[in-house]
Amino acid sequence: MRHLHNFRKLNRTSSHRLAMLRNMSISLIKNQFIKTTLSKAKELRKFIEPLLTLSKKDTLSNRRLIFNRLRNKNIVKKIFNELSIYYKNIKGGYLRILKFGYRFGDNASLAFVELINNIKNKKKLIKK
Repeated sequence: MRHLHNFRKLNRTSSHRLAMLRNMSISLIKNQFIKTTLSKAKELRKFIEPLLTLSKKDTLSNRRLIFNRLRNKNIVKKIFNELSIYYKNIKGGYLRILKFGYRFGDNASLAFVELINNIKNKKKLIKK
């Protein structure tokens, strides 16, 4: 039975897994999309979506929580100044995971992970 088994270990130690998820989330926020394996993409969703939900309320404690998870001041500023505006009216589902084949060397299933930017919210921001 899988009681209380909430995440994938991905054949890594806990510190390596945390560093990998931090690096992937920083790359995702910088570039708006990344290419990775499907299992890593699903774990990245669990890691970054709560952070984007926290960013909707711009408080000092939320900034500190997000900085504690990501350890990058510039990314925290980008989350609160740019991304949180897009996600104010969205209740969840900030990432899109698209499957797109298999890796040549080990046949691992690959996926694109991208941030969803709502076009309606962009139009409202441009008008203001």
